[in-house]
Amino acid sequence: MDLIQKLQEQYIAEFNNNVPIDEFLLNILVVALLASLLRVYYIRYGTTISNRIKFANNFLPLALATLLIIMIVKSSIALSLGLVGALSIVRFRAAIKDPEELTYLFLVIGIGLAGGANQPILAIVAFLTILAILFLHKLFTSKEVFKKEDRLFVNINTDVDDFKKISKLLSDIFPYVDLKRMDTLENGLDLSFICKAESIDQIANAKEAITNLSKNTKLSIVDQPDFIV
Repeated sequence: MDLIQKLQEQYIAEFNNNVPIDEFLLNILVVALLASLLRVYYIRYGTTISNRIKFANNFLPLALATLLIIMIVKSSIALSLGLVGALSIVRFRAAIKDPEELTYLFLVIGIGLAGGANQPILAIVAFLTILAILFLHKLFTSKEVFKKEDRLFVNINTDVDDFKKISKLLSDIFPYVDLKRMDTLENGLDLSFICKAESIDQIANAKEAITNLSKNTKLSIVDQPDFIV
């Protein structure tokens, strides 16, 4: 019992020498709060068509993991070098297909770094400033090309690999067509467009033109592309 008690006292003393327990808990709470706020902001104002809720659920564990790693290695050069060596043999194959997703991941990591460096005030001020700048930038630059109620999310899954032909079909029918995502399949393409329809006849014409591409072509048209898929 004496040995266990001595070890506990030694580790607690060592921990307190590096980071006081109250500061450690404060950093965790601040990072968790900021990551949660960023999750809400990304879900509400993000523009990716992928599942934003599912992606944003990674913000909190990523921020806390970054905080933990920085707090462990910052007081030891040997641990820092060991971490570099360990990460050099790890390959991350997460499918980040939208630059916006990568941008938010960097912001989450930055929050974790600030918390791990014992800079909670810096993390709060920087986070609020960055979020305010992002919101103002979105407010002044997001000029809608068409009315919100006219927006359509058009997904085409087909075994036809002629992208120009498919794009021209939509452009000849809709007054506004914007490609948001293209995935190459083993046989064909999976395409996601944002379109504007001025009448129900345009939607009917698009359905007829797209489904006539081939028997294996599947078409999905959903009103409002800014919904969370």
